[in-house]
Amino acid sequence: MKTIITSKNAPAPIGPYSHGVLNGNMLFISGQVAKNPVSGELILSDIKAETKQVMENLKGILNDAGMDFTNVCKTTIFLSNMNDFSSVNEIYGSYFSGNYPARETVQVSKLPLNVNVEISVIAMK
Repeated sequence: MKTIITSKNAPAPIGPYSHGVLNGNMLFISGQVAKNPVSGELILSDIKAETKQVMENLKGILNDAGMDFTNVCKTTIFLSNMNDFSSVNEIYGSYFSGNYPARETVQVSKLPLNVNVEISVIAMK
């Protein structure tokens, strides 16, 4: 049974997709960007602040599905510039306490809203 997860703790989707889809005990979260869910402001001041907002948006969706970062099994990080890898990694890593999820990080030519980082997640209860 598929359940759509819609969160007030993440920015509204900018297209025809859901924040997340819960299927059984697996949660698939759409890629999140650094848009503040309350003000709608894009956080682009620096890559660390941008990554923190992305992670907070993911956290909100996880929480609304009854999960947290300990439930995350897989992430995908999209960067517009691989030179930002270490800064993104520093902030991303601070949301986990060991038993890190599987992950890939790829550089892409452009991301929605011209952001610098987007992260998607698969979690399991």
